[in-house]
Amino acid sequence: MSDARNSILTKLRATRDAHPLTPPPSDFAPIEAKHWAEEERLPRIRRLMEAVHTEFLDATEADWPVVLREFLEREGVGSLLYAPATEAGKRLVEGWGAASTTLIPYDRPLEDIKPQLFESIEAGLTTTRGAIAETGSLILWPTADEPRTLSLVPHIHIAILRTDALYDTFLQAMREQGWAQAMPTNALLVSGPSKTADIEQTLAYGVHGPKRLIVLVVHP
Repeated sequence: MSDARNSILTKLRATRDAHPLTPPPSDFAPIEAKHWAEEERLPRIRRLMEAVHTEFLDATEADWPVVLREFLEREGVGSLLYAPATEAGKRLVEGWGAASTTLIPYDRPLEDIKPQLFESIEAGLTTTRGAIAETGSLILWPTADEPRTLSLVPHIHIAILRTDALYDTFLQAMREQGWAQAMPTNALLVSGPSKTADIEQTLAYGVHGPKRLIVLVVHP
């Protein structure tokens, strides 16, 4: 560190220590007052997300791999990238059966799979940590087993949302899931497919991410 920079920082720290500030207490009452009945959360999330071009599929824990397979076959999607080390990935393989859509495990370093990922893989499957009723947003929680690439690069992102993980607000989700104890390097709130507009306000999808977001709602 240079002498000038060290001198400046020393003076700033001395001023800080001589005049300590006590931050005011946080007031979360306006957020804590926001509640929706349990049966209203999913319809609200769905309505808000469909308004920005998100698509929904409904399934049960027993049949969601089949529901997903049949949807991809109807849409003519030829390949699906998934995380084989996750519970959802294992369940996907167990229930997949014979299909025209090829399952591709993300089990190699990014550099090895990059050509296939950017040139031929059409869809990626991820789990979520739930959804937020206030804003109509999914909570994505990338991990080493299920990296952000799965939801960012393929043209279609399919996100599994279980109905026992619906929250009124972002604050409620953070508190109940204990975010303060441990967070990934990249937690995300996603409400729809990637979109952007140029100076003339012409809306384009898929420029910075997936063109389609499919929420696979898994009911108990």
